[in-house]
Amino acid sequence: MASRHESQVFSSLPKTSRWWSKETVAIVTGGNKGIGFALVKRMAELGLTVILTARDNARGMEALESLKQLGLHLYYHHLDVSDISSIQLFTSWFTNNFTALDILVNNAAVSFKDIEENSVEHAETVICTNFYGPKRLIQQLYPTFRSSSTVTRILNISSRLGLLSKLRNEELKSMLLDEENLSEKQIDGLVKLFLQHVKNGTWKSNGWPELWTDYAVSKLALNAYSKVLARKYKGKGISVNCYCPGFTQTSMTGGKGKYTPQDAAEIGVNLALLPPQHLPTGMFYLGSNPPNTYSKL
Repeated sequence: MASRHESQVFSSLPKTSRWWSKETVAIVTGGNKGIGFALVKRMAELGLTVILTARDNARGMEALESLKQLGLHLYYHHLDVSDISSIQLFTSWFTNNFTALDILVNNAAVSFKDIEENSVEHAETVICTNFYGPKRLIQQLYPTFRSSSTVTRILNISSRLGLLSKLRNEELKSMLLDEENLSEKQIDGLVKLFLQHVKNGTWKSNGWPELWTDYAVSKLALNAYSKVLARKYKGKGISVNCYCPGFTQTSMTGGKGKYTPQDAAEIGVNLALLPPQHLPTGMFYLGSNPPNTYSKL
């Protein structure tokens, strides 16, 4: 992804930069807890029309009610991004109830291990949820993107564990570095190769990331796919960026971490709401303190 830093990204947004209104529609996946919940809350506080989605219907409704009790107005719909039929049902509901989509935050993700563990027992589920979930949702929602002068924004919540520096397979790394020729087919091939290595028990010896391997590969693929999309839609009213919130206190980290979900959401929302004239595409942002660093994928 592009490596030029936009200095305005993490500064507080002045009132004069407010381009959005209550007509601006945002979808946040995995919005019932953690960073997703904090993203939904912050966007609703800023006056956007926000759709909270969750895989667990009961928890999603509970999250909705807790925000409504704060006086916030938003919508809820069930969405399991690992299930294509759920994605299709959600897309149908959305198109029947809303004119267009302005912001999509792909936050929903899973991992099935403690911080110090590295098992690939659930690799297929992790890949299906963390990579194919966002990919299929983007594909299904694409016809609803507003693609106006304010630019439709896709923000994929990712991880530095999926950066190219973590990949030790030089052949695959070279393929991913060839940004001008990188294709969705190649990324799908990479994911299938990893799952094949998991199946035959050779994943440890084939140069895959060493930490949280299945999760890291899912984010590696998501980062690469974001790169392809950014190139594909550049200049066409669609911006695609990735954001790693850093070590954040969520259920995935067992409540451990340097940052709170609110810290992560504040940066994420600032990224999603950048003024059109300052909105980049094809960037990978790292949350930090101060949160102004980035990395080339």
